[in-house]
Amino acid sequence: MALNSEKELAQLQKRLQELADKSYRQNIFTFSSFLGLAELDVYYRMEKNLLFSHPALFGGDEESERKVIRFGSPEEFGYEEDYPITCIHVTPLSAKFADDFSHRDFLGALMNLGIERDCIGDIRVGDREGYLYCLSSMAEFICENLVQIKHTHVGCEVTGQMDTAKRDEPKSVEVQVSSLRIDGCLSKVYHISRAESIALFQGGKVYVNGRLAENNSRMWKPGETVNVRGYGKIIFREVKYETKKGKICLAVDVYR
Repeated sequence: MALNSEKELAQLQKRLQELADKSYRQNIFTFSSFLGLAELDVYYRMEKNLLFSHPALFGGDEESERKVIRFGSPEEFGYEEDYPITCIHVTPLSAKFADDFSHRDFLGALMNLGIERDCIGDIRVGDREGYLYCLSSMAEFICENLVQIKHTHVGCEVTGQMDTAKRDEPKSVEVQVSSLRIDGCLSKVYHISRAESIALFQGGKVYVNGRLAENNSRMWKPGETVNVRGYGKIIFREVKYETKKGKICLAVDVYR
């Protein structure tokens, strides 16, 4: 779901409230579909009003950005229910003649099958292969119908364990900044001007730990993850040292 209007925002808020209420009233687990950064920010803004239903988030593994919300408490219900998430491994039928795949290629092939975006979680692309998380109710359909990506015929197989999914490898870099102001840090990491960095915040394209970041002058803290739409993801690992001229050297992991 892309939140392009106040109506869509209200619909998502209503849906999350209904799932929380249903779980609480009927003592059952309820689940959302996959939520992206914009949708998750809506959830975080209303999270305090949903805590009565013990919400928890998971997207397939700890690194997943798109997540499903589960409402319900295993302790109160006396039983556990897994998230309805399945991991699928996609490989070419003939690796010798396979195209190189991108995230967009995978997503486009899935959308061409008529699958809604909120049925699909993270997609991770490797060397002529990929992994994707999907709602379990869609796994059989995807495995039967996802037969081609670009010009390459592919096969799909449900993996036994989600932690076998391919991980995106970051590039570890060091940057020198004059302060830990987040707009200045992003400017240095992405080699853009301060004005361009500020424009990203003004355009609602920056998320810190999954929450929309509206304050471009806030201090960036070690351990925080920043997602910038159109650029990728950065994790601030640590302050390495301070130069004699007062510059701060940061160690960051950059995911493209």
